[in-house]
Amino acid sequence: MTTTSATASATASDTASGTACDSPAADDTRRGLAELIEQIRRCTAAESDPAATARLVAGVLIALRPTAYLLTATEREGSADGYVRHTLHTEPTFSISAVVWRPGQITEIHDHLVWCSFLVLQGVETENIFGFDGVGVGDDRRLVQVGRRRRPAGSVSGVAPPDDIHQVHNTGDETAITLHVYGADLSQGTSVRRIYRTEGMPCEGS
Repeated sequence: MTTTSATASATASDTASGTACDSPAADDTRRGLAELIEQIRRCTAAESDPAATARLVAGVLIALRPTAYLLTATEREGSADGYVRHTLHTEPTFSISAVVWRPGQITEIHDHLVWCSFLVLQGVETENIFGFDGVGVGDDRRLVQVGRRRRPAGSVSGVAPPDDIHQVHNTGDETAITLHVYGADLSQGTSVRRIYRTEGMPCEGS
């Protein structure tokens, strides 16, 4: 994965793979970003429960309906090297980023440290959802796929740990763009808690 930064220093990869680069865009290209930031601030000030905050922020995404024009034309092209994350804003209580996925690009299986709300701006996002099969304990647990969701443009969701082990994939024929709001300042870090092997326990993190 490649990362860029618009209003903060370059953030770490959200799935611990790929390379980083820096190609910031001028702030005046971010149509509707200022209003989005203000509305999310109100949500984080009004609610401390992670799941409830994720739902509130999802409601903001539904109400404001930001578009792919938060990104420049060049940013919307993505990269053949892997999906690209553009950091649009960070502050102590939340971060906003947009991810550009060319067809076939996919994340590792992972979960998160913080709540996340997201909107599919363009194309189709497919999410594979995972859980433990309930057999064994500790290192003997087996990770299995328990569901799959196909989200077309306009789809909105809000989730919070611990039930958030997933893998995201562009299974469509066109470039997909997703907008993510995370419940932490990710300017110097990542939202990913762990990366998993399909046969069971996490292979990175703790």
